[in-house]
Amino acid sequence: MHIRKLPLILGVVMTLGACVAPPEPVTQRNSQLTQGNVQMNLIVGQTTKAQVLEHFGAPNITTRDGAEREVWTYQRAAQVSQSSSQSGYWTIILAGQNSRSSGFESSSSMITLIIKFDQNDVVSDFRSRTSKF
Repeated sequence: MHIRKLPLILGVVMTLGACVAPPEPVTQRNSQLTQGNVQMNLIVGQTTKAQVLEHFGAPNITTRDGAEREVWTYQRAAQVSQSSSQSGYWTIILAGQNSRSSGFESSSSMITLIIKFDQNDVVSDFRSRTSKF
């Protein structure tokens, strides 16, 4: 009785082995300064300097505009490189296939965030831009 179940068990194991999905490529490094975090954490008329420092850290550049309002500029660059390799083998009744894949991915991105504060150290305006290359 156990011998009759062996082909069924082997068939299930081989089918499940062929269904393994390849890993998703990593295309962007985790960072506190992302477009999503900017939109979630900066609210004109509400967000304070202390909250900006808590969320994004110290700015790269601090200046004053023509109206003597403080302006903070953030610039962050990220470069991601990933290589992957995968091979697999499956057999269904007398037919077989052997596959092997490999790849290399590299990308760079730059985000610039400019925040203006009012006389009460609250965000009065902000602009952000992301470039990928």
